[in-house]
Amino acid sequence: MILIETVYGHLQGLKSSQLKQLQRLYHQRLPGDRITTPEFAQRLAAISTDLNQPVCAYINRRGQVIRVGVGTPRQTQIPPLELPRYGAERLCGIRCIATQLKQDPPGESALTAMAIQRLDALVALTLTGGGFERRGGGATGYVKAAYLAHLVPHPEANWTVSPALSLDIVANQDFLDLVEGLEEEFQRESAGQQVDGDHDQVLVVGVQTANLSPQRFEDGLQELARLVDTAGGEVLQTLKQKRPRPHPQTVVGEGKVQEISLTAQTIGANLIVFDRDLSPAQVRNLETQIGIRVVDRTEVILDIFAQRARSGAGKLQVELAQLEYMLPRLAGRGQAMSRLGGGIGTRGPGETKLETERRSIQRRISRLQQEVDQLQAHRARLRQRRQHQEVASIAVIGYTNAGKSTLLNALTNAEVYTADQLFATLDPTTRRLMVSNPETHESTSMLLTDTVGFIHELPPSLMDAFRATLEEVTEADALLHVVDLSHPAWQSQIRAVMQILSEMPISPGPALVAFNKIDQVDGATLAIAREEFPQAAFISAHERLGLETLRQRLCQLVSYAVST
Repeated sequence: MILIETVYGHLQGLKSSQLKQLQRLYHQRLPGDRITTPEFAQRLAAISTDLNQPVCAYINRRGQVIRVGVGTPRQTQIPPLELPRYGAERLCGIRCIATQLKQDPPGESALTAMAIQRLDALVALTLTGGGFERRGGGATGYVKAAYLAHLVPHPEANWTVSPALSLDIVANQDFLDLVEGLEEEFQRESAGQQVDGDHDQVLVVGVQTANLSPQRFEDGLQELARLVDTAGGEVLQTLKQKRPRPHPQTVVGEGKVQEISLTAQTIGANLIVFDRDLSPAQVRNLETQIGIRVVDRTEVILDIFAQRARSGAGKLQVELAQLEYMLPRLAGRGQAMSRLGGGIGTRGPGETKLETERRSIQRRISRLQQEVDQLQAHRARLRQRRQHQEVASIAVIGYTNAGKSTLLNALTNAEVYTADQLFATLDPTTRRLMVSNPETHESTSMLLTDTVGFIHELPPSLMDAFRATLEEVTEADALLHVVDLSHPAWQSQIRAVMQILSEMPISPGPALVAFNKIDQVDGATLAIAREEFPQAAFISAHERLGLETLRQRLCQLVSYAVST
């Protein structure tokens, strides 16, 4: 076995003799049932005194020194991705013996590093500041006092720190008994909080930048929580940070990254979801520092779409969107697959596998794009056939969960799947609606097409992949814009839909706004909506209120659209 004697941390200015002293710590072996020994602690303290810097040694349960660093526990901590992961009921199997120049108990930075790594224990040694001395037959040495800290499975506290102890007391502590007792407590606590293993336990992170109003920021976080719930996750907690602009490397600041990592460990989260799109580099940096999978809002939406797609066309478009999203995020994975760098003659097997995967995805994207083009042409032929039959078409649009499918069912008995969820239906459904004119007693036939729900900042990959579906909007003779009036942010949702419509290559036809769920709102909200949209229809699709009036308004809309 080759012993790697890498010394981490602040090495600038160290003499070669000092570096060798640090490297020799790797040759030390401690008893498995003791946290440390007086001899090892004194040796570590002597080196720290000589350097006039804190020093940390990380030891596994076999008593082997596996990491030596110059600096504080925060500065020398083991990267999360290099730590073993056993879940919330286990510790990582590594303890840290650290020296500190101050005589105080370990600070929050050191304790946070302990919690993030889920260390078995942290022993902080305070130094005498002098050389090795013998007093009264006992060795006082370089260590003045020791503090023993470890995690505790209690929601009101993450850790506990002992008062100042003598080195002998700490060295005689039964380490295995301490660790086994702690893990038994963690297991009991974890069993009491046990949930369905199929559900991700999610920590949501929101970043309020200068261009976001407080209300828009809070609305976005609430919507993200609903998206996570729809995707099958459970939001355990939400963390927020206010910044002028996102940090280019990690979106949030360094301190907030530490807080995210600690919070995730404390609450048992296995997924971090950010309220904005992340670059591939930001995802990699965050996962490296936190040690937990990180996704952004777009990936949550893509996951929902993958679950909801039922038809072959829907699955086709979802797969295309996912692959286009995934392709740029493959960069950097080669380092995990191979330790060799890039370049001629240095590509390792991991890099080769990465290139193969990238080419395979690119070929699949090309094939899917061709199939989407064929789907687009097929739907165009269907629309032309309907146009030859001189039947007016109306696209039912609106924000996701506004009640479009429920309304289509109420008007045409379509039996489309409905649920109080975001993006409950993805595939467009077209049904015929016959409306009788009460004055002429003539019947007007029209086609209603339910479309995919819109959302704030609809991911561009979804806009591209669902262009065949969204063309139902641009090719329709008119639009029926359904608005959930019971939603607190209904005005913002209207603006989001109008923004998406304005970005379409072809301007859609005239639109009728229908305010839905009026049975769930108060008179003041109704009055505001009537004042802002005097030409709108007011309905409740679920309770079938105002539907006859809506039918007549649709007749008028079709007549106007056909005549213009």
